[in-house]
Amino acid sequence: MASPLIISVSGLRGEIGQTLTPEVAMHYVLAYASVLREEYEEGLFVVTRDGRRSGEMLADAIHSALNGIGFSTLDGDVAATPTTGLLIREYEAIGGIQISASHNPRQYNGIKLFSAEGRVIPKLLGEKVLQRYRELENNLNSQKGSSFVQWVDVEKLGERTFIEDTTSFHLRQVLATVDVPQIRNKKFKVLLDSNHGAGGILGRRLLDELGCEVVFLGDEPNGDFEHTPEPIVENLKSVFEKVQKAKVDIGFCQDPDADRLALIDADGNYIGEEYTVALCSKNRLEKLYEMNQPLGNIVINCASSRMSIDIANQFEVDCCRSAVGEANVVDLMIAQNAVFGGEGNGGPIDPKVGFVRDSFVGMANILDAMARRNLSVAQLAAEIPKYSIVKRKITLLLEKVPAVLDGISSHYSNQKQNNLDGLRIDWDNAWVLIRASNTEPIVRVIAEAQTESEANRIADEIETVIHKLVENP
Repeated sequence: MASPLIISVSGLRGEIGQTLTPEVAMHYVLAYASVLREEYEEGLFVVTRDGRRSGEMLADAIHSALNGIGFSTLDGDVAATPTTGLLIREYEAIGGIQISASHNPRQYNGIKLFSAEGRVIPKLLGEKVLQRYRELENNLNSQKGSSFVQWVDVEKLGERTFIEDTTSFHLRQVLATVDVPQIRNKKFKVLLDSNHGAGGILGRRLLDELGCEVVFLGDEPNGDFEHTPEPIVENLKSVFEKVQKAKVDIGFCQDPDADRLALIDADGNYIGEEYTVALCSKNRLEKLYEMNQPLGNIVINCASSRMSIDIANQFEVDCCRSAVGEANVVDLMIAQNAVFGGEGNGGPIDPKVGFVRDSFVGMANILDAMARRNLSVAQLAAEIPKYSIVKRKITLLLEKVPAVLDGISSHYSNQKQNNLDGLRIDWDNAWVLIRASNTEPIVRVIAEAQTESEANRIADEIETVIHKLVENP
């Protein structure tokens, strides 16, 4: 049985041929285009994909739909999600569509919507698109037609143009943020695992410009993943061995659309995703301090490691926390005029490059820190107080979530709490976040403490409280 179509305020995801078809893709982008048409009479859309076999089919449907209502499109073919954001800015497009299911298995694909600023669309715009999409689907199902999809005649059809060079602008933006000669002098040996996603295209150019000797794994973007695509510890065991055998200085692992980055040290040890944003933020603040330039706040989401808070405290700046979700992090970064930010799942966001999670920003910054400090990535990570995060899923019907969260809040009434996104409870050196999924009948429990055993104890305790509340409401 196929998983249901998952739709959020920034995009959708589904199984190809089941819940996600060319028809669904067309309807979704038509809904988005109709919303943008209220602001723009004309303009370009950038369309890209992450290398999955189904991506080209969906791209053809999306180009056809947009051209058919009079919008011209720029075809970036296979490109990383952060590159999509940069292409939108480079060509002054009014919006963009990235076709990707991120870290999900190959039977899935999805659509992520970008605004003219080159960022994932903000929540209010996303809610409007979602409402318009549901209206279109309801009208079509009842055979009423649509009041906002207006197909144009042949003289007004949009044109599809292919972008010959998708990476140079993005490359220049990333290189401008690091000391390229200093990195090149180190002649780092690097392993890059793109896992047959979109990351190898710019990854190859970036690491070459940084003077690295590179061992590539899965740099051909064909979507034939060599391991489960999410770059977490249990999926990368084969890569750990290859890092050790290749005798490289560092291993970089991307997800299929290359907006997330996990780190492996020279001994083949998984440093992980949580360290990516923390190390990049620390590098940015250190460089600003050394150059006697004004420091600034950093931003993470409320499910990210408190490592970033420790780093911010070290430099006497604020580490601000947003609700979970890239769009929420970006909104707060803009409001705070932050110097860096991101999400703890390996998604660094550098406002000097673009307001989108970017694995290439991560690679360049980590190499910059290694070269500047003359330290290995393991040594850089060891400078940051160590924490352990555990993540659980607990089945819970959506209608029961508010009462359960209230019950947990009462149970821990003496602890510091906030309701920014679900319920977060903080102790001096630990925290737990309980939040409902937007797409499944589950709650996610994320606990962090100084040791894995303590994080598991907290998660176990929360799970016990939830079960008691469900059994005795």
